[in-house]
This record gives sequence, C-alpha cells and structure tokens, in this order.
Amino acid sequence: MAAAAAVEAAAPMGALWGLVHDFVVGQQEGPADQVAADVKSGNYTVLQVVEALGSSLENPEPRTRARGIQLLSQVLLHCHTLLLEKEVVHLILFYENRLKDHHLVIPSVLQGLKALSLCVALPPGLAVSVLKAIFQEVHVQSLPQVDRHTVYNIITNFMRTREEELKSLGADFTFGFIQVMDGEKDPRNLLVAFRIVHDLISRDYSLGPFVEELFEVTSCYFPIDFTPPPNDPHGIQREDLILSLRAVLASTPRFAEFLLPLLIEKVDSEVLSAKLDSLQTLNACCAVYGQKELKDFLPSLWASIRRESSQRRTILEMLLGFLKLQQKWSYEDKDQRPLNGFKDQLCSLVFMALTDPSTQLQLVGIRTLTVLGAQPDLLSSEDLELAVGHLYRLSFLKEDSQSCRVAALEASGTLAALYPVAFSSHLVPKLAEELRVGESNLTNGDEPTQCSRHLCCLQALSAVSTHPSIVKETLPLLLQHLWQVNRGNMVAQSSDVIAVCQSLRQMAEKCQQDPESCWYFHQTAIPCLLALAVQASMPEKEPSVLRKVLLEDEVLAAMVSVIGTATTHLSPELAAQSVTYIVPLFLDGNVSFLPENSFPSRFQPFQDGSSGQRRLIALLMAFVCSLPRNVEIPQLNQLMRELLELSCCHSCPFSSTAAAKCFAGLLNKHPAGQQLDEFLQLAVDKVEAGLGSGPCRSQAFTLLLWVTKALVLRYHPLSSCLTARLMGLLSDPELGPAAADGFSLLMSDCTDVLTRAGHAEVRIMFRQRFFTDNVPALVQGFHAAPQDVKPNYLKGLSHVLNRLPKPVLLPELPTLLSLLLEALSCPDCVVQLSTLSCLQPLLLEAPQVMSLHVDTLVTKFLNLSSSPSMAVRIAALQCMHALTRLPTPVLLPYKPQVIRALAKPLDDKKRLVRKEAVSARGEWFLLGSPGS
Repeated sequence: MAAAAAVEAAAPMGALWGLVHDFVVGQQEGPADQVAADVKSGNYTVLQVVEALGSSLENPEPRTRARGIQLLSQVLLHCHTLLLEKEVVHLILFYENRLKDHHLVIPSVLQGLKALSLCVALPPGLAVSVLKAIFQEVHVQSLPQVDRHTVYNIITNFMRTREEELKSLGADFTFGFIQVMDGEKDPRNLLVAFRIVHDLISRDYSLGPFVEELFEVTSCYFPIDFTPPPNDPHGIQREDLILSLRAVLASTPRFAEFLLPLLIEKVDSEVLSAKLDSLQTLNACCAVYGQKELKDFLPSLWASIRRESSQRRTILEMLLGFLKLQQKWSYEDKDQRPLNGFKDQLCSLVFMALTDPSTQLQLVGIRTLTVLGAQPDLLSSEDLELAVGHLYRLSFLKEDSQSCRVAALEASGTLAALYPVAFSSHLVPKLAEELRVGESNLTNGDEPTQCSRHLCCLQALSAVSTHPSIVKETLPLLLQHLWQVNRGNMVAQSSDVIAVCQSLRQMAEKCQQDPESCWYFHQTAIPCLLALAVQASMPEKEPSVLRKVLLEDEVLAAMVSVIGTATTHLSPELAAQSVTYIVPLFLDGNVSFLPENSFPSRFQPFQDGSSGQRRLIALLMAFVCSLPRNVEIPQLNQLMRELLELSCCHSCPFSSTAAAKCFAGLLNKHPAGQQLDEFLQLAVDKVEAGLGSGPCRSQAFTLLLWVTKALVLRYHPLSSCLTARLMGLLSDPELGPAAADGFSLLMSDCTDVLTRAGHAEVRIMFRQRFFTDNVPALVQGFHAAPQDVKPNYLKGLSHVLNRLPKPVLLPELPTLLSLLLEALSCPDCVVQLSTLSCLQPLLLEAPQVMSLHVDTLVTKFLNLSSSPSMAVRIAALQCMHALTRLPTPVLLPYKPQVIRALAKPLDDKKRLVRKEAVSARGEWFLLGSPGS
C-alpha cells in the first residue's frame, strides 16, 4: 500500500516536471500558464514548483537559469496572494541573491520581485531589503524599457503599502531613486517616475541634502519636447507629460531657488511653447510658494512678463496667482508692499483685458480686478471709477456672454462691500436711470432687447447690495418699481414681477450676513409686499389685469420666497416685534402698519374673504413658518383652527394647500404637550371627516400628507399611524396615485416650509428611520395588492428608495432589487424615472449584485431608451452608460446587441438624448479593448 501511495503521489509531480521541462527546454510559453493555473487550483504548491525547477535554477547556462526563474516569476505573478509569510521570506532572499546574476537573468528576477512586492504576507523590513538590493546591484538605466518599468512598479507598490518602512531609510531612499531615474527617456516610464517624485514630496519622505539633485533629475525634461508617434498604442500625449512634470516642479517651495531662474530663462526664450509652459508652471507655483521664495525674483519676473506681448491670458492668470499669494503676506509698513510700484501697470493690463473681445480674457480680467481690489489702499478713486464703469458695461452683455455677465455681477458684489462709496456714486445712479428707462419702455410695450436690459438691471441692483449703505439705496428702487406695476403705469406680465421678486430674494440673502441690513430689509420690504398683495386682493368693479398678476400662483410663490428669506435670519427679539403686526393682519384685518393702507374694503382672508384674499395665506405661511422656534405667536389657538378650517375648503385649492402647509409648519415647531396633542386631534378628526366622502377628499388628503411630513421630520409617535393611513390610501381608486406620489413629498426636502433654514425640527436620520419603519409594509402591501393597485405601491417604494442615502440602501439591495426591476415595467413615467434615478448610482456602487441581473437590466434599459418621455430616455441611456462599470466578462455577450440598439437614439430629435447616446455607445464600443 505504501508503494501504491508513493506511485500515486509521484504521478502529479511527474506531470509538473514535464511542464517545467517543456517550458525551460522547449521554449514554449503555454506550460507556464498551466503551472500557474494548477497552483491556483491547489494541484501543486509553490514549493513543489521550486523543487521541480531545482536543476534549471542552478544550471550553469545563463539562458536556462533565466527560463527557470521566468517560469517561477510568472507563477508568482498569478499566485502571490496564496503565499505564506515564511515562503515570502525564502523567495525574497533567493531573488535578492539572483540580482547579482548574469544580465540575462535580471529581467526575470525583477518580475519575481514585482510579484512579491504585491504580497500581503510580506514581513516588515523586507521592502527595505529589496529596494536596497536593487539600488546596489542593478544599473537600472542599462535595462530595456520594460524592465525599467518593472523597477518603477516595484517602488510604487512598496510606497503604496510600506510607506513607514521606506521612510525609515531617510534620505537614502530618495538618493537611491534618483540613481534609478537618472537618464530615463521613455515617456511611459517618465509618467510613472514623475508620479513617484510627486509622492516623495507630497507624502513627506525625507529629501535630506538631495533637494537639488532631485530637482535636476526631473527639471532636465523641462520644457517637455515630445511628439507621440503615429498610431501610438500607448496613447501618451505631450500634455500628459507636461502636467505630470508641472505637478512635480510646483509641489514644494524647496525647488523655488532652482526653478524660478529656469522659468525666467524660458519665458525669455524664442520658442513659443516654452514661453507658454513656463508661464503656466509659474502660475501653478504661485499657489505653493511663499513670500520668502519669491521676493528675490519678483523684479526679474516682472521684467520678463512686461517684455512679453503674446499669451495675454496665460500671463494674466499667472499674475492672478501672484496676487492671490500676495494677499497672504502681511506688511507693517505700507511702503513695503511690492504691488504699490506696479499698480498703474497692473491696472492698465486688467482694464485692457476687460475691453478685449475675448470672453476668456475678460473672465480672467474680472477675477484679477476682484483680487486687486481686495489689496488694502491699492486702488485710487480714479481706478475705482474706471473699474465700476467696466463692471457696469459687462453686466449688460448679451446672452452669448452670459459667463462674463455673471462674473461681473459677482465681482461687483465683492467690491461693493469694500468700496460702498464708489459704487453708490458711480453705479447705483446708472442702475436707477436704467430702471427708469426700462419702466418707460414697458409702458409703451415690450421690446425684447429692452426687456433683457431691464432684467440685467434688476440683477445688478441685487448683486451690489452687499453693504448696508447700498441696501438703503437699492431696496427702495426695487420696491418703487413694484409700486409702479401696481398703479398700472406699466404693461406688466407675471415674469416682470417674478424677476423683481427674485432680485429681492437675492438681496435678502446678502442681507442675512449683517443684522442691521437684515432688519432694515425685513421692516421695509415685507410691509410693502403685503400692502401690494392686499391691495391686489381687494374686490373691484372692473378687475385690473395688473392686479390679477400679483395673485397668480407663480408670483405669490416668488413673494413667498422673499418673505421667507427675509425672516429666517431675524433675531428672536426682532422677530417677536414683527409677529405682533403680521398675524393680526390676517386674523383681525389690522392694516395700520402697511404703507398706503387706504383699502376699499376690509381684509378678512379667513372669514368672508374673496378667493383673492384667501390666496394670501401663502404669504402668512412664508412668515410664520420661517420664525425661530422660540418666538411666541399671538392668537395661536385661533390661527391654528382657522388654518385647519381653510385647509379643507374645496373652492380654492391653492389657498387650502397653503393653509395645510402653514398648519403643518407650525405643528412641527410646537413644543410637546397638551396643546400640541389638541391640535393633532383636531387635525386627525378633520382628515377622517374629509376623507369619508364629499367634495373635500382631495383637500383632506393634502392635509394628511403635510401633517404626516411635519411629524415624520420630528420623530413624533403619531407619524407611524398617519403613515399607515396614507399607505392604506394606495388602494383607493380616487386617491391611490396621489398617495403614491405623496411618498416623494415625505422623503424630499421642501423649499418654503419645514426647512432647516426656517428653523423646522428636522432630524438628521429621518429618511433612514422612515425606510426601516415603512418599507417592509410597502413590500408586503405590494404582494397582497390586486394587480391594478400594484403600480401605486411600486411608485411609492421607488420614491422612498430614490431619496434614501445609498449606503443605507446597499445592504438591502438583494431583497429589493426584484421590485425595482419590476417598477421599470410600470407604464407610469414618474415611476420609471424615479426607479432609473435610483438604479444608476447602484450600478456604480454595487456592481457585483447588479451583475446578477444584467440580462434584465440591459433589456429594460434599452426598451426605455425609446420612451415617449425625454427625461426617461436620458435616464435610461445614463444607466446604459453606468452598466459598463459592471465586470467586463459579464457584459461582453451583450456588446453587439447593445451597440446595434444604441444606434437608434443617435438620431433622436432631442440634442440631450443624442449626447447621452453617443457617450453610452462609445463606452460599449470600448468594452473589452486593451486599456479600457
């Protein structure tokens, strides 16, 4: 039996010896792959492979030794994860010793060390040992390109996994690498070498006394002079090398004393590409170098830059970098500031850029002007007047220069905060005149060009309102403009009023940073807006078209945004003053605090008021739902009952929805206690009565939805009961689809009520808790529901999952994915879009789970890429693009089918669809190709 066992054990070893012999003697490559596969499958151990290679590893013929080590190295490259620590130790010692062998052996030895550098089981100290052996025994630059690349890979692997060990070598590691890199010429290797140098510096390896040597070994390639050969399979471009080298040169101030003279020399050269590269590198250095490194070279740099009359944008960008850097420096004496001597030339250069036809040059000029203006006591009053004039002109550029116009507005806001007198004197009067001219043109009828200038003027007025003194000039201009609309002096449309409100909101946002401006805006703008709205809501014998404009949904929404923004940042003391006027306005009709308050009839939005007056409840909502929580609201009990009653009034859906939202917003902030319980009971009774039957079912449902959201956000115990009630409505023939969409509202962030900015109580984890508490019931309800009701459950589920943080969803994905895939077959476009939006990031973050369903995903995504909805087509194509992140072997069988199918959306009538189709199809074309 012992003999039989010996024969059985010898049989597989005999096969191994045969494979080794075929590789070493027969010069065949196939056996190496077979041996590696057998080791991975457990047929042999690495030790057995070494035993089988014994004679070839010790053969006196260098070529035979090289083939033996080559086989072992290839096996290690495939199987390095299987090695034990003691095996790694012996193999390292063997390979280090072989670095002294014949030059024919060295490439295979390096491949083996590369495999061992990837071992997790590498014991401490061996990384240092390997690198020392390479530095001492191998003249790297005498090796072929591929072997030099292997050395760089070994160093990179050890730097990634054994950083602290390598740092223990101190400057010796840096010096060793300098020797390895010195003389490198191949662009493939240079990209890796530059990355290593950058990591040496950025990860704080010791450079010791070798700073200049490290600079020399890299800067010798500057400026890059490389033209890739035609049909280069490696795809390395000149720009890749330029950016990699620039990152190295600009990575440390310790290179400054060597680099700056080189850059000055190249800026003065006759080669245009060298000038450009030098200026851009100098620009990159400005973000890293400090005053100490630059001050000695500033005169020479400035002299070189002044001599240059080309590449103006690059020069200006470089100057911008210098100016930003100079902002960080401090000087006790004003006369010591180096910019003072160059101020006139700098201003001339910037103003020239601002008048240039090039948009890109104008943009850099605007940014440079902003930084110049931030330098204390640099610009004169004449400079400021010129600057304001340029910004005024740029603020009225046409649509095709939108980026410049936006940049000019931002710069105006920044500089107006620093120089309020200059902007009050030179800009605000021009804008006031522009607004007056705009009003005149609107009185005579709309002209597109004038309307565009009118809009630009409104935007400019809000942009410069960054200083309290300017706000006191610009806010009255905007409010006066609204009064002109109300008096019928202009042919106004809703878009005109909305534009003014948008400017007011932007102004209110800027005022939030300053308590004085915030209170001034609030006590000036809010009464004015309320007065305009109350005036417009009054009944008239002949209703005015202009006043109807002020009561439109979109206009009231714009006014809500202004009032909310103007209220959120009030101090509790000032908010308490304001609430004593505004709440009685709506409950008692007290208009005494409003400007021009002589109205033809009483304001009673909750009593016998017209539908126009009831619509203004939205403005009350904007105010009371933006107050700090500790502000006491007068007549709260009456207010809540009035809101509850109006919320179920079916004659005006806009008013009832506003009342429901206002009620919910106040509930959310109300402290726990008996009064809150009473309000909740009133709300539940109102909801149940309204949901029973009759004309108010829709309004009662809306009330249920908003009250549920108010409680979900604050983790109130009643929220689970109300959510269950909402879930029960998914089967309701009339309200089912709306109930499904209601889950989107519950999970979404609102903009007008129940916001953190408006001091609502919003718990951080409310979405996760809602998911945990309710998704199991949704899934169970889906399985139990009749076929015609299932889409409602799918829609609700899709809304919940789409707004859930992805780290929470990923662990639940295996159980929920089948439902999401079923949701893609739902005919409802909202469900399709929500589900696609949910799946697209999951394809990127959970490729292994998603790849199990690749057949279904490909089929459904391709079907939806022909959807009647443009948004669905775009989302489906984005998902097709994201599919390419799944494992390539899983996707390759579908590649021909997908490429054919994606040809159709290339001809889609919508440009955005065509764009996504091109992107997705391109990725599928590249699937499986080398380097993809």
